[in-house]
Amino acid sequence: MRRGTFRDDTVDYAAVGATQAPDLMHYPPERSIPAEQSWRIGSGEARFQAAGEALMSWTAQRGAGLEVSDVRPASGPMYSGVSFDAEGTPIAPSRSETEQRFDADGTPYVGAGTTIRVDGRVRGLRVDAELRVIFAVEEPRRVGFALGTVGDSVVSGEESFMIDWYDNDEVWFTVRAFDAPRALLYRMLPALTKRRRRELFTRYLRAISPLYTTPA
Repeated sequence: MRRGTFRDDTVDYAAVGATQAPDLMHYPPERSIPAEQSWRIGSGEARFQAAGEALMSWTAQRGAGLEVSDVRPASGPMYSGVSFDAEGTPIAPSRSETEQRFDADGTPYVGAGTTIRVDGRVRGLRVDAELRVIFAVEEPRRVGFALGTVGDSVVSGEESFMIDWYDNDEVWFTVRAFDAPRALLYRMLPALTKRRRRELFTRYLRAISPLYTTPA
């Protein structure tokens, strides 16, 4: 089991970790627009393992048409802060020392505290940003992580990606996010933020599971 949480003052929003709040959709961070969607992507351990491996090697981002570059794992020890389970119950801090993994082209896998650069467009809308992995989870039936904005983005906020293998053997992929418009155009036209988010969600799903698209 691996669980890591990273906190420092360099992200550009205050509600760090809020994508794990059970009431995110009803009480999002101030001035932000929340979003959440879940899809059943299959069943069984093999499906869970394959989806989890893909997720932790940046497949959601790359498959969404984004260029992932300048991947920098956290230096020094991680701060292992309070995490939350699916019901929002705090989980006691735990320190996790794990070996760094790399994909076929040498890019480090997702790890708490890792900083990345993403660049690209979704239907003409900019998604360039510097992002930091706020937390990463690798458990027997749950794998995922959250990315928070550090800078150079038209919005500020956080998005989390979770794959769960439930007791009924179904495997589900859930993305949650909150975006606070920063660029002037996005502040004037909030619909752009929602459109950008909807397109990203669709692309993430296609990247992780092109064959299964059953919505929650």
